[in-house]
Amino acid sequence: MEVTAERIAQHLKGEIIGDPNVKVRMVAKIEHGKPNEVCILHNDKYKEYLLTSNAGIVIVSRHLVPEQKVKPTLIVMEDAHPAFASLLELLNTIKKSQKKGHSLLSYRAWSSKIGKKVYIGKFSYIGSKSVVGNGCQIHPQVYIGNNVKIGENCILYPGVKIYDDCVIGNNCILHANVVIGSDGFGFAPVEDGSYKKIPQTGNVILEDDVEIGSNTVVDRAAMESTIIRKGVKLDNLIQIAHNVEIGENTVIAAQSGVAGSTRIGKNCQLGGQVGVVGHITVGDGTIVNAQSGIQGSVKSELGQKGLMGSPAILMSQYLRCYAKFRHLADPEKK
Repeated sequence: MEVTAERIAQHLKGEIIGDPNVKVRMVAKIEHGKPNEVCILHNDKYKEYLLTSNAGIVIVSRHLVPEQKVKPTLIVMEDAHPAFASLLELLNTIKKSQKKGHSLLSYRAWSSKIGKKVYIGKFSYIGSKSVVGNGCQIHPQVYIGNNVKIGENCILYPGVKIYDDCVIGNNCILHANVVIGSDGFGFAPVEDGSYKKIPQTGNVILEDDVEIGSNTVVDRAAMESTIIRKGVKLDNLIQIAHNVEIGENTVIAAQSGVAGSTRIGKNCQLGGQVGVVGHITVGDGTIVNAQSGIQGSVKSELGQKGLMGSPAILMSQYLRCYAKFRHLADPEKK
């Protein structure tokens, strides 16, 4: 993956000073820049490094352009700070766009439908009557079951498993070893003390622009659908149980778990290792701090103030309580 200064400048709408044909492969800090790297300079604190940098390209704010000639090619912008995310997006797009073709070591059922410009890696499997939309990237060792529908421009990294009948929207990203549609944890106790499995007959629906981190599992519904709404971002190592619904643009950090039939609103933020019990509703905009436990429904007007602890209470209340609690064992204050 290489990109020229000219293409970066076109993408960022910047002005080139130097060689427009110089090529770079990755982003680096300006103090460590190498000839095949591009750096960003927008902070006066680091302007001295521009005079000594060996970077191939430096994207620089206009007020930091030196009077003397420097080694890197410069791409000048009024403010270079917002360019960082856009630059990473460009480099990432170029990297992903290199994947092409269908491996002869992959399998696709004759009744499946594959869109245009789809990459299918080695040892991947696509079941009968499944649909894969245009521009998707199916990396090696991905399993796609029967009657699965995948939208356009999705990326399924190695080891992703999508069970039968699940639906994936457009522009979704599933990282390594994500499992979509495994059975929900449904068992009924019987008289002899054992448990009878309750068939899980529903599916999972991911709407557009969902991203799910490695080793996260979203279980299929017992009936109807487990639904992950548009724009949701799930971190690594998360468990989403059967019949859960997560609202638009909600983000959940690693090692969290949501129990069955719970509804989480839109624009919520759940920190790492948060646990949410089943059959409750969490209101829109709720903020839950790390390692908290949600054991009852939360209204939006309360959740938006921030929750903490287990059982979770208002963060401001929790901190006041903790300030006293942590001194209870102090022998000098007994």
